[in-house]
Amino acid sequence: MISKPDFLSGGSHDHFRPELQVESPEGELHLRFYIPSHQEFALPATGIREVMELSPDRITPIPNASPLLLGTLNLRGRVIWVADLGQFLGEATALNTDRAEIPVIAIEEQDTIVGLAVEEIGGMDWLDVQNLMLPNHVPDTMAPFLRGEWLLNAKNNQCLRLLDQMAILRSARWAG
Repeated sequence: MISKPDFLSGGSHDHFRPELQVESPEGELHLRFYIPSHQEFALPATGIREVMELSPDRITPIPNASPLLLGTLNLRGRVIWVADLGQFLGEATALNTDRAEIPVIAIEEQDTIVGLAVEEIGGMDWLDVQNLMLPNHVPDTMAPFLRGEWLLNAKNNQCLRLLDQMAILRSARWAG
């Protein structure tokens, strides 16, 4: 049995090494992504159930459904609706589904899950919601689904818009 105190403490006398301390990130974790019009959006990671890259043939079209809906998807035995997020937000450019894979973000609240098909996933990022600004120059079709925006580049007016997944899930647009 080993009982040497140096072994139990790691064997070195420099227990605190500042260069090894990890800084805590600022803000909350968000998923960044793009819709077909190349606008960038974010969703809080806490409201995302899953992010998938799907072959278009895994999405089953449903006749006479809302034009916002691409169809349904079997997610581990559960059928969920998949929507074109850009179209849902009022964009004129439809998602190109004629490609090898479509990125889909599954958002959920309680028992409701909806898949949001997007153009491209940008990645995860820590964003400080304290720095959110009121959305500027936003179409009326998009405004109810935004919590705010971050200005990324003032010169070309590039911004990152934060979506409200609860407003999306509870929207009356799904009926129509």
